[in-house]
Amino acid sequence: MYLVQIPLVEPIIKFLLGVPIIGPIVEFLMWEPVFAVWFLPGLVGLFVVLIYTIWWERKAAGRVQWRYGPLQISRRTGGIIQPVSDLIRYMLQEIILPDDANMPYFLHVPVLAFFVALTPLLFLPAGPHLIAIYTPYNILIVVVLLSIFNLAMVTMGWASNDKWAFIGTVREALVYVAYEVSFMASIISMLILYATADPFKAVSSQSFLPGAIMNPLAFLLAIITTAMATDRYPFEIVTNESDVVAGPFTEYGGLMFGLTMTVTYEKGYIMSLLISLLFLGGWSGPYIWILGDLSPAFWLGFRVFLLMMFFSFLRAVYPNYRLDQVLKIGWKTLLVLSVVSLIISIAWRVV
Repeated sequence: MYLVQIPLVEPIIKFLLGVPIIGPIVEFLMWEPVFAVWFLPGLVGLFVVLIYTIWWERKAAGRVQWRYGPLQISRRTGGIIQPVSDLIRYMLQEIILPDDANMPYFLHVPVLAFFVALTPLLFLPAGPHLIAIYTPYNILIVVVLLSIFNLAMVTMGWASNDKWAFIGTVREALVYVAYEVSFMASIISMLILYATADPFKAVSSQSFLPGAIMNPLAFLLAIITTAMATDRYPFEIVTNESDVVAGPFTEYGGLMFGLTMTVTYEKGYIMSLLISLLFLGGWSGPYIWILGDLSPAFWLGFRVFLLMMFFSFLRAVYPNYRLDQVLKIGWKTLLVLSVVSLIISIAWRVV
């Protein structure tokens, strides 16, 4: 059993390992596969990114629009713990159940979607050794698991039995088929380029040049389709307030609404991880001694942070497209660029 070595907290870990009851628990938690599940890229990493991204999204929009953004909670830190306050508020609010909703699906799908959306993290590494489940086809498995999110969105909207939720559900299905082919093409382009679906080999293949430079068109496709997949501006079609209130989430309130919104950010986090591994060199970066085995995870997390902040910043600087414009972009522009990106990757392999 190889334990994660972190010089920064090594004295504390050694002390806890010597405690009779706590020691075995700490040893289990610091074991690399388990550590990857609960810390990086798992739950702790997800929720840290989630809290900071929501705060940044509000503050960036406020700054661009000459507003303060959230400030009342923890004023000295700029309201950075406002998302924590919102979580507590959601937990204490009453959950309203619509009379006409299909109750089993209405209640269970958001909870299932929250946990199912975490499963791709089991197959994504945060470093040379930090991975929960390894196969040579991890990247393909992650891409397949990401599609479950869209099924959950459609089911939630259908189960709500509400006209705004139904319209949002139809929009979700239309946008999904518009971007999914291009997203798959961008991923397949890089798999052709690296000749592998193994995330470790994909990162090692970028030791000389990152994938974004080798195939910039595939990188651009991945960025655009990720914005479409996570309902980010200028592609906020499914949950646009001025059109469909909150789309498939309209009838959800309290903690259930918090779960549905969290699932969207989960997908953004996972797709940002995937882009970082395939296009931005993964965990490549100078070794930081004080972080030990977390040094690669730090550099990967830094790239994910930048991507998440970029997608959040789009809300503040871009207007929203209409549904017909999004579909035209997906079927006419992105589809053509997808073919070109595949040709570029094949040319790299031939040369």
